[in-house]
Amino acid sequence: MVGSIDTLHRSFYSNGSFYNCNGLEEKLDELRRLIGKTDGDPLRIVSVGAGAWGSVFAALLQDSYGQFREKVQIRIWRRPGKAVDRATAEHIFEVINSREDVLRRLIRRCAYLKYVEARLGDRTLFADEILKDGFCLNMIDTPLCHLKVVTNLQEAVWDADIVVNGLPSTETREVFEEISNYWKERINVPIIISLSKGIEAALEPLPHIITPTQMINRATGVPIENILYLGGPNIASEIYNKEYANARICGAEKWRKPLAKFLRHPHFIVWDNSDLVTHEVMGGLKNVYAIGAGMVAALTNESATSKSVYFAHCTSEMILITHLLAEEPEKLAGPLLADTYVTLLKGRNAWYGQMLAKGELSRDMGDSISGKGMIQGVSAVGAFYELLSQSSLSVLHPDGNKPVAPVELCPILKTLYKILITREKSSQAILQALRDETLNDPRDRIEIAQSHAFYRPSLLGQP
Repeated sequence: MVGSIDTLHRSFYSNGSFYNCNGLEEKLDELRRLIGKTDGDPLRIVSVGAGAWGSVFAALLQDSYGQFREKVQIRIWRRPGKAVDRATAEHIFEVINSREDVLRRLIRRCAYLKYVEARLGDRTLFADEILKDGFCLNMIDTPLCHLKVVTNLQEAVWDADIVVNGLPSTETREVFEEISNYWKERINVPIIISLSKGIEAALEPLPHIITPTQMINRATGVPIENILYLGGPNIASEIYNKEYANARICGAEKWRKPLAKFLRHPHFIVWDNSDLVTHEVMGGLKNVYAIGAGMVAALTNESATSKSVYFAHCTSEMILITHLLAEEPEKLAGPLLADTYVTLLKGRNAWYGQMLAKGELSRDMGDSISGKGMIQGVSAVGAFYELLSQSSLSVLHPDGNKPVAPVELCPILKTLYKILITREKSSQAILQALRDETLNDPRDRIEIAQSHAFYRPSLLGQP
């Protein structure tokens, strides 16, 4: 009898650890009531995009709420047809056989044989096929739980109550424009949680940025109060392995508070915040500067001193840029600072910078890397530089008190643009930028941003 009672109150995570499910059903019921779901009508959640973070986010929801099948349906969409190469198939087989829990699960589901055949070269696996078994192509070493995968976008989203945007910013507009075609006859308005980090720059009629939440709003017509951004110090594989993490969900109060409660768990604490602009822009900026951080780490043999000097300068540039975009931006502190720190320390953009500096990757290989996915910092470098180089946004330079484009106060951004976009300089240039004796104290840059009328509402397309 004790065992039966205990089973009612505890469940297994797919990685074998226990969690207490007291309160999960109550949180689910509360969100269902707010959305207006009736008995027998499950809450439909779909993650659009199957990169590392999008896949982990869906898997976390499945681990927590998937047991309540009559009340919630959790699915993930990815494009069909992407073949898994032989080397990756062999690696997946090794991972399966190193994890008894994964091996047993696949055998129980009669899914093990196909991995044996793929290892031998007798079968081709596909990315959507292995995702069903918990293998994200960008994160093979961290098997997830079994996921319900949909490859037809219309089927995935047409009746979804909550859509999670797990796409790169470079793909967000295109996919959500397609989604809008399937929502023309919708009566209820969906909630959208964007995980995407990056921006686009537009120069007409005035220079301005377009963030992923703005892309979604413009593509679908879903009101901005129903579109939120979630970000934080999140390394996808570590979060799924239950490393303690926190995040912020940002947007209108109507949804951010109940969603923060719904997403919050002992190992993943989610707070809510109203400053959507700063968090989303910082989400794109951190990827820009993470590439440079990786270069500095590789070129200085992981020198703590050099990395700290870089950190001081890049964060001051980030603060300067956010003061152009928001009248009173959220301070670079708490989860916002932690997100920047962990991305500079570890993540695909920092890894990309390291590989470039070591000569193990070439810029000719592009910014979509096998096994890593899209390196979003590359396109963001171009977008921020293009935007901030416009003379119409001129600010006063501290030396000489002359009007200059904002990018002239961002030497690291300028250098990354010359390394990654125009390719006129090598990775070594990032160290030369740091060692420039004429470089101002980072504090001066922050004081300029905070003491002058820096805010440019037009940068967000506002009057």
